[in-house]
Amino acid sequence: MKTYLLLISITFFVTCKSVNSGEPEKKDTGKTDEKKEIIKKDRLLAINRGKFFEIDGRKMLYGGEKENQHFDITGCSLKDEQFHYGLGRESFPALLKPEFISVKEANQIWADSTRFLLAYSGKEAKAYAVKDLTRHEVVNDVLDGQPIMAAYCILADLGAIYERNYGNEELTFAVSGYTYFDKDVWNGLDGFVLWDRETESLWWPLIGKAVSGSLKDVKLLEMDKSKWQDVKWKYIKDNYPNALILKSGQNFERPTDWKRMEDVSYIKKNYISKN
Repeated sequence: MKTYLLLISITFFVTCKSVNSGEPEKKDTGKTDEKKEIIKKDRLLAINRGKFFEIDGRKMLYGGEKENQHFDITGCSLKDEQFHYGLGRESFPALLKPEFISVKEANQIWADSTRFLLAYSGKEAKAYAVKDLTRHEVVNDVLDGQPIMAAYCILADLGAIYERNYGNEELTFAVSGYTYFDKDVWNGLDGFVLWDRETESLWWPLIGKAVSGSLKDVKLLEMDKSKWQDVKWKYIKDNYPNALILKSGQNFERPTDWKRMEDVSYIKKNYISKN
């Protein structure tokens, strides 16, 4: 499995394109389009790998070795043939209780040019190295009492900070093990598909909403742009010397069950996407 994940990570790096900065990463010229086409053909289509099936008349999507890990995608707004991979929903260590180190400690690790997502509110600031986010993809956290999520998709080179609370309700996010592409979205780049533990709905960040489950069409809440930035390490240490920096190399025992949110009426009433 480690070898398989490594191969997929290499594929992710090859297909990176800078979205947030608006500037493409430097690549060899000449046959770029040809290379992209070859890479896309080589990706593993989920539909060809038997990841879709039915149970008691419900349409399901493989989510792991245990039956209770599969996703009920009845009525999903995405197309089966545009899903890739299907590693299982606990294959990536999306953090639930992240640990942090000081700027002084982190300065022994990171070069000035290292890329980070930085979030700040009140007197608190937290920073997440993109290199670490590449491994976790999602970090569930709290900033100044606000439940947030730092997320980074290497395929789309899309990093952002999101809010996790919908009124008094709080969601906890992780990676589904799938990516999805649409030729009309983000220039056809793949983007990871998330899921939340409370309702097991699937979310596609590239369109900013849930695409299946009881929260279908609910907005993914990006944090106010005035409260987070995509920056270099030098900017953080010069301007936020008291910031907390995500500790590298974290892992945890995946939960075997999770309390389900049964009543989603408030969220559906107040947070439906208009797109």
